[in-house]
Amino acid sequence: MLNVKNLTFSYNKTPVLTDISFKAKPGEHVAIIGESGSGKSTLLKVLYGEYDLDKGHTYWHDQEILGPKHNLVVGYDFMKYVAQEFDLMPFITVAENIGKFLSRFYPEEKARRTAELMEVVELTKFANIKVKTLSGGQKQRVALARALAKQPEIILLDEPFSHIDNFKKQSLRRNVFKYLKNNNVTCIVATHDKEDVLGFADRMIVLNNNKIAVNNLPETLYKNPNTPLIASFFGEFNVINDNIIYANQLKIVKQSNLKATVLCSYFKGHFYLIEGLLNNEKVFFEASKKYTEGTELFLKIID
Repeated sequence: MLNVKNLTFSYNKTPVLTDISFKAKPGEHVAIIGESGSGKSTLLKVLYGEYDLDKGHTYWHDQEILGPKHNLVVGYDFMKYVAQEFDLMPFITVAENIGKFLSRFYPEEKARRTAELMEVVELTKFANIKVKTLSGGQKQRVALARALAKQPEIILLDEPFSHIDNFKKQSLRRNVFKYLKNNNVTCIVATHDKEDVLGFADRMIVLNNNKIAVNNLPETLYKNPNTPLIASFFGEFNVINDNIIYANQLKIVKQSNLKATVLCSYFKGHFYLIEGLLNNEKVFFEASKKYTEGTELFLKIID
């Protein structure tokens, strides 16, 4: 189990993380979200032992994770960290990068593991391509596979799919998180993408003002966002009569006490996102067709 107790960290005397405490069980997937500058990436680096704490302790089972004051080499064998900057070897192939740290004494097992991980990150056909020729998204996939190669007990992922094209992102996300679950690898992922959370995360931690604002189930937070910060992570929302209402919770009806004037329609595929004015405040709602500017519509809040 990962056990974070009262973790506090400052950078050049500027507080970045204050009194952070949470736990993650073996195989559990915890998503860390928050605005830019909220400390998501710093938290992962501190958990990895890249920085020394001002106070507090972090344990993986009975092993305390310590910073550079205590370790000549940062990191631990049981933990892997995949940063937004990829530390790859550009002049060797994809397969060689992934298999680099696997034992040469068991060549068949090395080849099997390398092939398995290339399949997980969908890079099998690039096995013999030198890394320097790959795109940023492909390099990110190599970094993910290499981190998994030595079968860590816990993995820290910082925006793990940020460089990857949308047409690859969905299947890759499923592959990676499924692999982690199947192998009981604890995963802490810092992200701004709700798709990294919904359907995959067991818990969701929201950082705000250097602290943990919320630690709860993603489904609970989606259904009861409580604050605009949480609601904004999941999608377009409105504040109506002091209640947070998602755009998809507003339905167009023939008559109601909520009358909006259309400002603009945005095509979103299977629906249109309508921007309008309601009581002189902007409002967003979904519709099955496009509406012209100035159209007046009545809205109803649905569960």
